[in-house]
Amino acid sequence: MKKVVKFGGSSLASAEQFMKVGNIIRADESRRYVVPSAPGKRFSDDTKVTDMLYHCYELAESGQAFTKQLNQIKDRYNEIIRGLKLDFSLTEDFETIKKHFLAKAGSMYAASRGEYLNGKIMAKYLNYEFIDAANVIRFHKDGSFDDETTNKLLSERLNVCERAVVPGFYGAMANGTVVTFSRGGSDVTGSLVARAVNANLYENWTDVSGFLVADPRVVKHPEVIHTITYKELRELAYMGASVLHEDAIFPVRQVGIPINIRNTNSPEDDGTMIVESTCRIPTYTITGIAGKQGFVAVNIEKDMMNSEIGFGRKVLQAFECNGISFEHMPSGIDTMTIFVHQDEFEEKEQKVIADIHQIAHPDSIEMESDLALIAVVGRGMRSTRGTAGRLFSALAHAHINVKMIDQGSSELNIIIGVRNEDFKDAINAIYNIFVVAQL
Repeated sequence: MKKVVKFGGSSLASAEQFMKVGNIIRADESRRYVVPSAPGKRFSDDTKVTDMLYHCYELAESGQAFTKQLNQIKDRYNEIIRGLKLDFSLTEDFETIKKHFLAKAGSMYAASRGEYLNGKIMAKYLNYEFIDAANVIRFHKDGSFDDETTNKLLSERLNVCERAVVPGFYGAMANGTVVTFSRGGSDVTGSLVARAVNANLYENWTDVSGFLVADPRVVKHPEVIHTITYKELRELAYMGASVLHEDAIFPVRQVGIPINIRNTNSPEDDGTMIVESTCRIPTYTITGIAGKQGFVAVNIEKDMMNSEIGFGRKVLQAFECNGISFEHMPSGIDTMTIFVHQDEFEEKEQKVIADIHQIAHPDSIEMESDLALIAVVGRGMRSTRGTAGRLFSALAHAHINVKMIDQGSSELNIIIGVRNEDFKDAINAIYNIFVVAQL
């Protein structure tokens, strides 16, 4: 049995948290490969080490003094080392970092040091081998991720290593230039390590006990999702649900390795299992609810639109030429509606409208702003009759007007559009009818 365990920044923010992590790892002999993040916030007003590093490098890059800020970062790590009672020093590492900052090695190098240093402490604490991610996570010269080379390097290196710590978030080009993933990228590193060692399970430890059916900032004390498929997760992540970096799904999905989201502060909780497919009957008809605010609906009308070949392509060309992507495109016989992000669209709206008129020659164009999109996702919807009816009945009883309906052929999700002001009420109404009513 082989498990890869990744721990987030909040799980490694202090010596006390490190000890919790150490106990979790030592409690299961199969937890052989560890991927740590940089230290996160110790308390609400604290600053993440990665943000401290970004600020410190900005000072260095602009030619300002940065020694004080670098020493503050060093103090954060020394506090952890002292708390763990380790006979260990990062003095030489910080001297190297200082030299690279003066040489303007780049903000990606600066940001990566948070994970690098935490990885060294973790390896010392566990008595595991430390493997620098820069040697095994590879990026192309243009900065794009090199998946094939990475898998080869990781597999070869970890195949001769019984237990190891591989810091998350970063890698390097062949010439040694450090490149980072986007924020939260340690999740991706954990997934890559799990695939390379052909792990039985990838445990992703954070500060919540798994995925929640809805955003706790919108719904009070939402239920935990016990099992979710990769497809369901992608749908929810796309609409804003964020516990796991969405790119972390692909490496393990390719080889069928499940992901278990766990809580460092409540290790007894089962968390959420993320799997390719399952025969388990879901607890509720829906798996989760997620949404985003701030959309504009561009409504385009033209008689006999459905019989005009290429009309949709012409309309979308106007958005493409102006660098605007669309979210959804419900349509009728003589109408089509394009949903776009309001903040991206506002500055270019008149140009887009003019281009649509010139390219597609519609009869009229109307816009409606301040809209929100909500995705209701669940594999249980396929086998449950009347799901859409219950959904719209719940919204009607909450006096919420539905502006758009879009259901995919997979029957995995239903997306609705409502006004921004109805966003929270709509999610609560949906949660109540599909979750609270089934408790």
